[in-house]
Amino acid sequence: MIIAGFGYRAAATAESLQNAYEHLGGDADAIAVPADKAGALCVKRFAAEHGLTVYGISEDAMQAIETPTQAERVIEKRGTGSVAEACALAALGPKRRLIASRYISSDRMATCALAEGELA
Repeated sequence: MIIAGFGYRAAATAESLQNAYEHLGGDADAIAVPADKAGALCVKRFAAEHGLTVYGISEDAMQAIETPTQAERVIEKRGTGSVAEACALAALGPKRRLIASRYISSDRMATCALAEGELA
């Protein structure tokens, strides 16, 4: 299974998510986002347009993931180097691997990363 993990700002739109997702090939089976932002309109619209299930990832689960990307601002705010990478990996079980590091949307409102494995 391929999970697209997303991190995004409050001002992000479904188009922001789409831009980052398309850059990585746009071929996921589900998406994963921070649990506290899973109800955002941009996520609901994006998931509905693509027929994808949304997995909300807890703060603890994100912080337990070591990500290749280490963005200082994100570490200070969320306790992980990349929300997108952490969400994608945390949605999957122990035999997971990152297949695409985070990509930042052209409007800089969203990031997307892809991971592959079995659901947790």
